Order: sequence, then C-alpha cells, then structure tokens
Amino acid sequence: MAITQNKEIADVKTNGAQSKQIEVPPSISVRDLAELMATSPIEIIKVLMSNGIMANINQQIDFDTVSIIGEDMGYEVVPPQVEEPEEEEEQHELPLHRRLILDEDPANLKPRPPVVTVLGHVDHGKTTLLDAIRQTSVVKGEAGGITQHIGAYKVFVGDKSITFLDTPGHAAFSAMRARGAQATDLAVLVVAADDGVMPQTREAVEHARAAQVPIVVALNKIDKSNANPDRVKQELADINLVVEDWGGDTICVPISALENQGIDDLLENILLVTDVADLKANPNRPAQGVVIEGKMDRRRGVFATLLVQNGTLKNGDYVVIGEQYGRVRAMFNFNGKKIKKAGLSEPVSILGLPEVPEAGEFFEVVKTEKEARQKVQERRDTTSRRLTAAAARPAISLEDFFKMRDEGGDQTLRLVIKADVQGSLEPIVNSLQDLGEEHLKVKILLQGTGNISESDVNLAVASGAIVIGFNVNVDEAAQRVADSEGVDIRLYNIIYKLIDDIDKALKGMLEPEYADKVVGQAEVRQVFKIPRRGQVAGSYVQEGKILRNAMAKVIRDGEEIHNSKISSLKRFTEDVREVATGFECGIGVDGFNSFKEGDIIQAYVQERIN
Repeated sequence: MAITQNKEIADVKTNGAQSKQIEVPPSISVRDLAELMATSPIEIIKVLMSNGIMANINQQIDFDTVSIIGEDMGYEVVPPQVEEPEEEEEQHELPLHRRLILDEDPANLKPRPPVVTVLGHVDHGKTTLLDAIRQTSVVKGEAGGITQHIGAYKVFVGDKSITFLDTPGHAAFSAMRARGAQATDLAVLVVAADDGVMPQTREAVEHARAAQVPIVVALNKIDKSNANPDRVKQELADINLVVEDWGGDTICVPISALENQGIDDLLENILLVTDVADLKANPNRPAQGVVIEGKMDRRRGVFATLLVQNGTLKNGDYVVIGEQYGRVRAMFNFNGKKIKKAGLSEPVSILGLPEVPEAGEFFEVVKTEKEARQKVQERRDTTSRRLTAAAARPAISLEDFFKMRDEGGDQTLRLVIKADVQGSLEPIVNSLQDLGEEHLKVKILLQGTGNISESDVNLAVASGAIVIGFNVNVDEAAQRVADSEGVDIRLYNIIYKLIDDIDKALKGMLEPEYADKVVGQAEVRQVFKIPRRGQVAGSYVQEGKILRNAMAKVIRDGEEIHNSKISSLKRFTEDVREVATGFECGIGVDGFNSFKEGDIIQAYVQERIN
C-alpha cells in the first residue's frame, strides 16, 4: 500500500494531548504505520520481533497486530470512522394536484375526496366491480340512477365520498399521464383469484407506478371453487407487489363483485390509504383541474367532462382549455342532474366550449372574457414555437442514453418489450436483465406478446422509456404517437442483435445508423458552360424537390457515374434554396463537369433510421 493512499485513509486523530489515538485501516505497511506513530520503521520492527513477528519495512500487517504494537508504544488503535453516505431521496415530479396548491395559503386548504381508477386484466371483473360499487354506494334516491354517463361518478362511504374515474382502460389512463395529467390519487388493481397475474395485470401495475400512485389490490372471484389466493399473492410478489399478510405494504382485499362481497371493505381500505396522503385543496378560488373526456352532442354541442382539483366551478365561469375558451352555459353532475356549482374532486359535465377537448388537458377558470381571450391568444402565438421545439427535441433514443447519463441524467434504461410469442420473450428478458452494472441497469417496465400498441407507446412517453419489438409490427395509432412524442421504437428479428444494441447503449458505444432518402429527381435538358465555374445542368424537376444543400447522384443510362454535393441551384439568375416539381433550374454538382442531355440528377439527404 502506497504511503499517499494510507495518509488519506489513516490520518492521526487526537482526543487531547494524552490520548494518542490513531485510526488505522484493516491493513497497513510498517513504513506507513511508523509515519502515523511519528517514529522510525526500525522501532516498529523491534516491537514486532519482540512479539515473534519477522517483518521488513514494506511488510503489510493486519489490524490486530497493529493493536498489539499500539499498546506497546502507548497508542490507542481504532478503525477508521466510515461516514454513512446520505441517502438521496428519489426525485419525482410532484403530481398536478400538489403543484396546484403550492402557492395556496395553508389556512385556506380543506380536505378533498380521493380520485380512484380501476385497472386490471380483461375479464378479471373491472366492469362488474364498478357496477357493484355504483349499485350499493351511489347516492340513494336518484330516480333512474345514473341518467347521464360522464366517465366519472361519486360514491359515498358514511360521511365521506370517493370519486371514481370510469376510464375505458389502460390506454386512456396512460394517455392522460403522457399529457402531464395526474388526476388519480389511487389505483385499484383487480386480479381474479382463479386466474392470477396476467399480461394486462403487469401493464396496469406499470401504468400506476409511472403515475406514482399507490395501489390497492382487489382480489376478485374468491367465491369460485378453483380460486387460489396464495398463488395469486405469490405472482404479485414476483412483480414486486407484496401484500400485507406476506410482510409487504400493499393492501389486498378479497372480494366477489358478482356476489357483492367485500365491496364495503374495499371502499374503507381506499379511504384508509388516501387518508394518509392528506389530500387537500382550496375550495374558495376559481376552479382548476383536468379534462376527463370530451364528445360532441348533435343537439346540444360540445360536452366536456371535467374533474375539479382545486377551487369551485360555477355556472357562467369562463373556462380556458388549451387554445380554446368558453363560458359554462350548463353543468350536470354524475347523475345527469343540473347543478350550479361543482366543488373539490367533483366530476362535472359542462356545455359551452367551441371544440371537443382532449382527455388530460388542463383547464382553469379566469375572471373575464377579455382575460380568457388574451390567454388563448398567447398560447396560439407560441404554438408554432412549441411544435418546432418538439420536432427538434431529441428522441428518447438508445444512442442518447449514455450521453444523458454522463450529463448527470437518469442511469436507468427503461424498456417496453413486445415479442411475437412467449418463447421469444423470455430469453430476451432474461438476457437484458443480466446487462449493465450496479449503478447502470436495464428496467423492463412492460413485457408482453403482440404488436406494439398505442398504450405501449403512451407508457413509454410517461416513463421516458424505449420500445423494443421482436418479430412484431407497430400499430398505426402507436406510430403516430411515437412520431409526435419522439419515442424511439426499435424493431428486431435477431435476438443477439437486440441484446447487442442494448449492451452498446449502456456502454455508450451505440452509433446511429443513416440511410439515403431521395427527395427529388431532375432531368438534364441542356448543358451550360460558365467561365471559372464549370458546367451547370439546365434541368427540369420531374419528382419531389431539388434542395441546394442536398447530396446528388448523377445517373446515366441507369448507372450512377458521380456522387457529391449540390454546389449551386439557380432559377434564372437567382440563387434559390429549393425547386419544386414542374419547374426548371440550373444545377451545379461538386467536382462534376461532364453533364450530358438526358442525365438524371437525384437529390438525396441522409436520414437517421434508428
């Protein structure tokens, strides 16, 4: 061990002049120990010899031996004090409802009802559970029950209420999350006791985790003869969802939605979990919240379902949503009854907007129409800049991952993996989980079979993940979302290539691949010689556009004879940036002066393909 190293880890500490206490590492050389004790190595060697130990000046001696020497020489030898590193709290973006009350006076905040979403695998009983909750807990006495379905409703447990979002599935849940909306305070995960954890169950768990909301498990169909709750709990533990009676912190409530068993217990546990979250907002201010859904009614116009997360919404209020505004002409509660105002965590359907809003959009009430118009105009003025920024925003790509890590970014590579069959999926997942190192690992948010869906891409948007497909295709809707949000979708048909790319991304070795994309084609009609400039091809653009900064291939009789950059592009005597189909132009190509009439000039650019 070098002297300089030992000086760093075994420096002298004294507790007053008489204590002579020194810190010594588990192993130290005679030379370094002598330096610590402010004596000569010979003195140390003498003490060692008197204790029957033969050593030279560079000999490494252990802590116990040093303790003996210390006693003989009047030192108290102690191991170095290791300072426990402070655990960094995982940084999460605050949920929207928390951000809304950051600037509120705490004295104005009041408790608000929790907002809950029910998720789970198809056929595990989500709809049956929601029906059972509605039938037993919706306000009694409303003639005809729910007369106007608005995508959300309230149930009552004693003197408390719970708002349920009746979302059509995980796709809508994730789509709202991808737009930055965090309307849900808790997710109820429905798992069938006779079927267990299925692909959509795993998907639901990842959606809830991406939204950073707690999960309560509703173990459904316990009345069936083939129900096996213990097996289901083991499968839940396998996806890091350990229930309370197995030593975890996830509440699991056995129910039978069909037989109406355990519903009250489930509702009470929902309140128990959300009470801990201390949900509050300010009811005495203009309303803020999110759009749950929007639709067009042929007779009455645009219907928008809003969830009030802060403040109170009133008839006549001016509501701004995105780049539109409107005045609330009428409001209906979850029973379709006309109301004049809606309070905290209240789902309400309104009339008065000019266009159908998208689920997940933020809404806010302003005082006057002038203020609403001004706010909308400001947003419209910046739309083009936002779109340009979004287009220029680097995709969440494998190539960029290592660079982001070096810049202090996230050190977890999140993946959504879809394969054609389970037999392909398992070896891919097992191989990927072995990659990386302690502080740089792969995390698989979702694994499943089938084509890449819009829900998969929305999960990637919400979580900053990359989508990997093996022998599968991408749905059109999924591709549109990926293109607009900048999500990297990778398709493979060779497993080792897939694994190799992920490994290279972790190590920072993956380079982007490019391909030539033809953007235009022109035919040479006449050749001109320009003094000191060489030849210029008088050409007619047959397809696409000829771009001044593009590359060009000169093709003669079907064969490429030259390939270099377009050096000049003119319309008549003026330099231009591009020339479209059907127009004539003069084209100069770097390093080429042998044009002939009939030559084809193909303009192309290099486009990134991964």
